[in-house]
Amino acid sequence: MDIRVSGHQIETGNALKSHVATRLQSTVDKYFPRALSAHATFRPAPHGAFHCDIVCHVMSGLILKGQGEAQDAHVALDAAAERIDKQLRRYMRRLKDRHEQTAAAELQRDGAVNGVNGIDDASYTVFQAHEEEEVLADAPVVVAEMRVDIPHASVSDAVMMLDLRNTNALMFVNSKTSAFNMVYRRNDGTIGWVEPPQKH
Repeated sequence: MDIRVSGHQIETGNALKSHVATRLQSTVDKYFPRALSAHATFRPAPHGAFHCDIVCHVMSGLILKGQGEAQDAHVALDAAAERIDKQLRRYMRRLKDRHEQTAAAELQRDGAVNGVNGIDDASYTVFQAHEEEEVLADAPVVVAEMRVDIPHASVSDAVMMLDLRNTNALMFVNSKTSAFNMVYRRNDGTIGWVEPPQKH
């Protein structure tokens, strides 16, 4: 697994990089021995603490995210890795089933694995409004767009991916209806599901 460590306004020394590699390798390898990559980012947090974000691409289309905060950077990493470990323990059976189904479907559709890593090729593009566009003074500014493959999933699998990615919203193609759907975290802590009306 390719592991990268970076710091925003923090120097990441060799000891921290070694700890990141050891911790992430041991956490992810017990579930996904052929995980693709992981990236740990450290930044300062309030009151002299450290904040750690981990983004781990374990297979095509599956991203895990975890965050941790502590007075020591090593402990912040351990907290973020523990969150990923808990997610993997909770969803392991479903992830393996989904991985096997996805692999079989790709082989059927393509005849062979094509080597494209889908979501791993996600890219960010920063863009500016065109001069002729009228921008309202109180309108929020769009600063970037993210290009990713939209997964085909059941609603329950989409909720699982939402939790694993530690994000607030996830767009997906509903495997039953083939329509774009979205699941999102509501302010009351529950999960919302948006499904467009069926066209007849």
